[in-house]
Amino acid sequence: MRPFTCTFTVLLLSSLVVACGGESPPPGDGAEASDVTTTGDVSQEDQGTIVAEVSGVKISAQEFEAAAAREAPRTGEPMTEEQKREVLDKLVRERMLYLEAKKAGIDRDPKVQKVMVNTLLRQDVYAGVRNSDFTPDDLRAYYEEHKEEFVVPEKVQVRRLYVKAGASRSAEEAKALIEELHAQVTANPTRFAEVASESSEDPYRRRGGDLGYLATEGKPGIDQAVVDQAFELEVGEISEPFEAGGGWHVVTVTGKRERVERTFEQMKGSVLRKVKNERYKDLYREYVEKISGSYEVIVHDDILAELEVQPARRLTLGPGAPGIRPEMREEGEVAHESPE
Repeated sequence: MRPFTCTFTVLLLSSLVVACGGESPPPGDGAEASDVTTTGDVSQEDQGTIVAEVSGVKISAQEFEAAAAREAPRTGEPMTEEQKREVLDKLVRERMLYLEAKKAGIDRDPKVQKVMVNTLLRQDVYAGVRNSDFTPDDLRAYYEEHKEEFVVPEKVQVRRLYVKAGASRSAEEAKALIEELHAQVTANPTRFAEVASESSEDPYRRRGGDLGYLATEGKPGIDQAVVDQAFELEVGEISEPFEAGGGWHVVTVTGKRERVERTFEQMKGSVLRKVKNERYKDLYREYVEKISGSYEVIVHDDILAELEVQPARRLTLGPGAPGIRPEMREEGEVAHESPE
């Protein structure tokens, strides 16, 4: 196994010092640490000549030379003893920080374990996959077989008024209120966003009821009946009040995007990313199957059966929110840069 980079150690520390009640290291420390490499306490066999040790954690001459090469004078002159000592001191500090982090149990944090798993997969499982492994014929065959995945679906931009019904308000009261709001927006459609901001009872209220652009399959947190109703409307048309998902709704469509079919030439980069992720998933399964015999797994079925699981709260993401987090990806799927 190749040595972990210092980026892993810094991420390990910065991710979990906060979790342990401390503060993240300042950017300067992280920038300095990122210039060196560290093996941590991973397997240290076949490291060759050892230049230093920190409580049994070794720093090899090969590792030192790689770190020193990045600090060597651009003039081509050899490094002085003082300069070499500075490089080694950085490596030593990284070893000490790593050992302190492990002593504090930081390596048991699920986030750090996820980083470790992803680092292992990138180094030992996915590293051999190259863009050149996939011929143009392979990519075109995948595109033809999965053409629908590369279509931009028809979408409508939807605004909604929503009134809750429940313990604090009967269905009849909710219906009366939504009908009053419906009368206001039909009398003056330009006030739809204003009325939604004042009276709608969902997280989209602060956006004037704007649910964004929705495809026919909808999106999490939006009742499918709302989406279905929106697709029956023309741009600018306002629906009649309707009941769904524990409340009453009025929707309007403010924009529409037509379905777009994209050619193989347009989507070649996306096809390559998808094909590579398929390969990654296969390699992931093969790797897990290979190592599974080396570990004893004990499941306490009685305890498992007694655990009650509640659905996780969904976060409502506003405009410009980041995409899917790495830890939310499907097992075996990784993010990688677009090919040149």
